[in-house]
Amino acid sequence: MAANEPGQPVPDALTPTFSRDLPVPSSALAIGAHPDDVEFGAGGTLAKWAAAGCVVHHLVCTDGSKGTWDVDADTVALVRRRQQEQREAARRLAGAAAGSVVFLGQVDGELESTLALRSAVAKVIRELQPEVVLGHDPWKRYRLHPDHRHAGLLACDAIVAARDPHFFRDHGIAHHRPATLLLWEADAPDHVEDVSAVVDVKLHALEAHESQFESTMKATDGEQLEAFRRRIRERLAGLGAAHGVGAAEVFKRIGDL
Repeated sequence: MAANEPGQPVPDALTPTFSRDLPVPSSALAIGAHPDDVEFGAGGTLAKWAAAGCVVHHLVCTDGSKGTWDVDADTVALVRRRQQEQREAARRLAGAAAGSVVFLGQVDGELESTLALRSAVAKVIRELQPEVVLGHDPWKRYRLHPDHRHAGLLACDAIVAARDPHFFRDHGIAHHRPATLLLWEADAPDHVEDVSAVVDVKLHALEAHESQFESTMKATDGEQLEAFRRRIRERLAGLGAAHGVGAAEVFKRIGDL
């Protein structure tokens, strides 16, 4: 797997002892840089939890306006389309347990971990009160895409702000401390979630992002789409094999928030 390919990584040969399968949280908030990042990074885990009653919320930091190889694309229309795709992906992922889908609307490729955006993300955490937050690992080595780095930093920094009452008192909302942070795309994951039963749900949600078939999924026809599905299945199966399950997603787990 290439260093900057989205989704679940192949871990290093030497990894720490893994924790397994969190108790199903009452609610979860997944913070992605772009529409489709959440489904790549944690779609199986969120689908599994949703099936068990967890309310699944999405927060998407950028507008996805760079997500096409068409040099003549109507980017305003693309932004609308990507929001529609993200809402549909959230519905496919969580069904009746789908919660809010929040868009920060930052320009794709120009996301920064500013104090103002930290405040915005912290406010969403306080409003939605997730038990678990999931996001990009901002410390992944050799990451090229700045939006992924900054989205990960915003998730981490906003948890600190959301949990403490004297940060951003202008929100007028009680502080909230999530129980756990799970970071996908980690170089040194230490937590595994068995997603054997929901691989098809993850794929179904990913395929809601039809605008990304050419650029991200390399799937411009039926044969290539099937090859994409096979790549995802094989990647999850490979991660699962190391832990004795049919398919897995892995994360860096940070508790005691």
